[in-house]
Amino acid sequence: MINLSILGTGNVASHLIKVFRNAENIKINQIYTRREANLLPYKKEYNTTTNIDALTPADVFIIAVKDDAITNLIEKINIPNQFIVHTSGSLPLQTIANRNGVFYPLQTFSKHTEVDFTSIPMCLEADTQADYKILEELAHAISDKVFPISSSQRKSLHLSAVFVCNFVNHLYAIGNELCAENNVPFEVLYALMEETTKKASLNAPKKVQTGPAIRHDEETIRQHLSQLNKPIYKEIYTLLTQSIQATNE
Repeated sequence: MINLSILGTGNVASHLIKVFRNAENIKINQIYTRREANLLPYKKEYNTTTNIDALTPADVFIIAVKDDAITNLIEKINIPNQFIVHTSGSLPLQTIANRNGVFYPLQTFSKHTEVDFTSIPMCLEADTQADYKILEELAHAISDKVFPISSSQRKSLHLSAVFVCNFVNHLYAIGNELCAENNVPFEVLYALMEETTKKASLNAPKKVQTGPAIRHDEETIRQHLSQLNKPIYKEIYTLLTQSIQATNE
């Protein structure tokens, strides 16, 4: 049995609480956050606190808060030899605690959107092999995909994730906006979005690139640019077109 405490109640933390609630051989020892209101959904079932000094020892503390708050929070934990891990993709393995680790689920999380943890890659790192084994057992309790990932690898992964998730989602938002401007249901594009993701998952993305940019279809490109009313969208379209062409020369 692994006893863990979760520090945070945001997007990542709320999903971890939910998935560990039903995981075998895992017990949530305590939930901490600064705001009492954020603990209300958990008070009936778990030991909760807003007092950092009221934290009790556990096999592992999982810190799932904003990146810029992680270091400060670790420094405030006054429990000798406590194993403390964070869930950040962009921060390296910390050196503040005596025992440090990383428990990074590589997925986009929204608080009220369900996710299937069994397919989420869990990226793990720890100071020692013994502590890594704790994280490995913890990860295997909720996911079928568990990987040892170093700080430098995770840094690169996080950058890649921004491109394939955050930037792509912003392009979806632009596409949605263009559809709305012309009274076209955005769902008409769903099949195309799904097929694009499927092809990129099964092939090297560069090899399945399509569209007017790779064809050097200058007339279509000019027409598209003339349809865009916002200068920033013209700039994005032009830059991506140039990048596709330069990458595939």
